[in-house]
Amino acid sequence: MAVGQCSFPTMHPVAGITLGTANAGIKQTIRDDILVIQMAEHSTCAAVFTQNAFCAAPVHVAKANLAHAPRWLLINSGNANAGTGEQGMQDALATCADLAEVVDGAATQVLPFSTGVIGQSLPVGKIKAALREAVGNLDAANWDKAAQAIMTTDTFPKGVSKVIEIDGQTITINGISKGAGMIQPNMATMLGFMATDAKIDQALLQNCLALAVEQSFNRITVDGDTSTNDACVLMASGCSLAPEIKQDSEHYQIFADAVMTVCKQLAEAIVRDGEGATKLMRIVVEQALTDEEAVRVGKTIAHSPLVKTAFFASDPNWGRILAAVGRAGVENMVLENVRLYLDDVCIVRNGGRADDYTEEAGQRVMNQEEITVTVKLGRGDAVQEVLTCDLSYEYVKINAEYRT
Repeated sequence: MAVGQCSFPTMHPVAGITLGTANAGIKQTIRDDILVIQMAEHSTCAAVFTQNAFCAAPVHVAKANLAHAPRWLLINSGNANAGTGEQGMQDALATCADLAEVVDGAATQVLPFSTGVIGQSLPVGKIKAALREAVGNLDAANWDKAAQAIMTTDTFPKGVSKVIEIDGQTITINGISKGAGMIQPNMATMLGFMATDAKIDQALLQNCLALAVEQSFNRITVDGDTSTNDACVLMASGCSLAPEIKQDSEHYQIFADAVMTVCKQLAEAIVRDGEGATKLMRIVVEQALTDEEAVRVGKTIAHSPLVKTAFFASDPNWGRILAAVGRAGVENMVLENVRLYLDDVCIVRNGGRADDYTEEAGQRVMNQEEITVTVKLGRGDAVQEVLTCDLSYEYVKINAEYRT
């Protein structure tokens, strides 16, 4: 179940980046569950990772290996290798060594990523057996296969491809992501992999990714849960003929805006594919004192089970939204200054229900698949948006049966 049209787009090849998939049979044998991404020599690589204290073993290894000029990414679905202790660390290191042997590289140049069931040992033998096939399938055109290989409870593969022009030369930016549940990324999405052929210094690439993630993946929530495995990677092969992107230049702003666009589109696709989702809600908080305050109010609304179930039922129970705003921790809030809207319908004004609000008008909006909730706090100029989805019977069913 997904909200809106979610077809996989045409993905332009990224020079210097190849992708290969294979089926290791980790949890299922229907589709590929192993992905190898290879970067050209002298590529730069940036990444952000989960802030969950129980972060998975591959997160620890990937963080360490990021400093060693990585050339390969190894991703598996079906098993998170999280909550697996020292054995999980050894298993993550072993898969890096196994891939390094196949590609004749160094194990420290491999970044491992895993997604799936927490608390189960990683089937290292199955992954090792599938690596040669995945490497043999490396191809610049395999973005669609790659997006499918990293899926777990996702109902559709998620991808974005964007081409920009700098000084008459093109730069391509591609991205794929997976995620449908356990989404309240405290840094990034569940798993996201982006690649570009731009020439850009690693430190600047890291800064660009961090800014984009903060305004995109860190503004979405499906269920308020931060995964143990969240990671987002941005690779730059440097194979474009465009000039190197430098800090504080017009070229950097063009590039950074394009990366932001890719991140925001991938983040929205995750919310559209929220487990059991039937509606997409944009929570826009305006007139806040700070961005942090606006985000806090937006996420308080978006995390409320009562708000989310009301949207699933198409019930204009606006009191639940008002209650969420009231408990968001906004100090010295003047209630008479707060206004609340469902799309263009004002439902709260001057501290209570708007005089011109009608239940029919609210119902008309709630019957839509996509709804914007706007909160005007009347305190300042800060504006932030949080994306979320409703909470349905299907969400409970999917997660109750996740390990079966």
